[in-house]
Amino acid sequence: MGANSLESKVFEGTTTVGLVCKDGVVLATDKRASWGGFIASKNARKSFNINDLVGATVAGSVGDAESLMRLIQAEARLYEMNNGEKMSTNAISILMANILHGNKIFPYLVQLLIGGYTNEEAKLWSLDPIGGLIEEEAAATGSGSPMAYGLMDLEYKKENSVEENIPIALRAISAAISRDSHTGDGIGLATITKDGFKQYSDEEIKTLTEKSLKK
Repeated sequence: MGANSLESKVFEGTTTVGLVCKDGVVLATDKRASWGGFIASKNARKSFNINDLVGATVAGSVGDAESLMRLIQAEARLYEMNNGEKMSTNAISILMANILHGNKIFPYLVQLLIGGYTNEEAKLWSLDPIGGLIEEEAAATGSGSPMAYGLMDLEYKKENSVEENIPIALRAISAAISRDSHTGDGIGLATITKDGFKQYSDEEIKTLTEKSLKK
């Protein structure tokens, strides 16, 4: 199959996790984008910084996800310019739900988690492709989510800190990688605290994952 016909197909994302903590939010993803049984990318980006205090993970169509993230990032910047303050987690989640619902005839083929730490409070919202919006404490999306939920249900505690819950998120993604063929090729990790959005490097994630899997 030629490159042009391949690129016209839908590349799909796979497993993402979000955890609310007492001092912030943890977001973790895998890095594989698949097209049927074909691994289209081993370094797909699935976590995004919407503003300094809010981030998102995406599972589903890569093209739809990237387009939607560009749109909400622009809306967040415009809001900040007009109002002199950053959009909150709740405001971004509601706006995103409205955008998705308004396009439900030709929907964005995505599942989203939106997490943030605004007004000294950690929040996590789960959104479906047509704008369904549910507040969660721990959530997973994508084909590997059943495996991730199994581990999270056993080990996650909301009262733990971001530092304490990072290993839970990493083990949840690792569990999905071990059992779901559409999940794989490494882990992406981000946190949002009072200090803002942090995207972890591959070296940091490798070290943290090795520690988490020894427990």
